[in-house]
Amino acid sequence: MGKIIYNPKTLCKPFGIFSNAVLAPAGQFYFISGQVAVDSEGNLVGKGDIKAQTRQVLLNIEAAMSEVAGTIDDVVSVNVFLVNMEHLAAVHEVRSEFWKINYPASTLVQVSALVDPNYWIEINATAVIT
Repeated sequence: MGKIIYNPKTLCKPFGIFSNAVLAPAGQFYFISGQVAVDSEGNLVGKGDIKAQTRQVLLNIEAAMSEVAGTIDDVVSVNVFLVNMEHLAAVHEVRSEFWKINYPASTLVQVSALVDPNYWIEINATAVIT
């Protein structure tokens, strides 16, 4: 993994599983479309369970990374779309299962709905493959 994490003292310390900024070395950018909590057959995983949905979303990102011989640690930035901000702590709890250190930069927004009302979270990702 070649990304460099920055959390300058001039910025507020991140409150969760993310970094203020990430510098990626030269490599190829890899863009992963927004992933929702569906398995490889298109079946919803974790209906009514934000932790199960978040875990499936991150497993989908891991699967996309494996296609280019990368890992989730190569992810430098994510955008998280969450239907209910009350789920934020649970989302970060699951994120901590996937990122132990060197967290990606992250944007989080609350949305009124996703494409299916049973989807509670969607995450897209950008990685750098060296």
